[in-house]
Amino acid sequence: MDQGRIGAGMVVLETDRLVLRRWRVSDAGLQRTLWTERDPRVPLHRRIDADGRPSLDDIEDRIRRGDPDASMGLLAVERRDVGDVIGYCGLIANDHGQDGEPELAYELLRAVWGQGYATEASLAVMGWAEESGHRRLWATVRAWNSASRRVMTKLGFVETARVDRDALHGDSLFYVKDFSGSDSTASAP
Repeated sequence: MDQGRIGAGMVVLETDRLVLRRWRVSDAGLQRTLWTERDPRVPLHRRIDADGRPSLDDIEDRIRRGDPDASMGLLAVERRDVGDVIGYCGLIANDHGQDGEPELAYELLRAVWGQGYATEASLAVMGWAEESGHRRLWATVRAWNSASRRVMTKLGFVETARVDRDALHGDSLFYVKDFSGSDSTASAP
């Protein structure tokens, strides 16, 4: 992370090409687009349902309320030179039983894949996490998501022995990043 401003309710992380910030209602359209671009192997609860939900209004309402489903520590990723929001990156609550340690999450528009933005945004978030006192971060990636698996490797995450089997949506692989530099967590549960 080149620069970061963290104040009461405000988190702004800056890199050479990106600004990571809290969501604005004007970003709801981008969030809706992310929902529509998701791979059909993604579980149904993370895709647009048969009734068209979440709708743009639903997403705007979540952002206005500060609902955890709309932000949950996930920051909008904005390109500095263009000023457009291209996705999100941040920390989410880890519900996989890893002692409350957070999970790194990101999702970017397909149009910007392959340009290093996921790695750059994730490095900024990892710096923020380490500065905030987290010893480790976790990440889960579907086995079929080879692009995200490459990002995990670039970030220094280590694939653990844990795999949650899912014949319908693809197995979830568990990765860990130990900020102490030890790779002894590779066999973590």
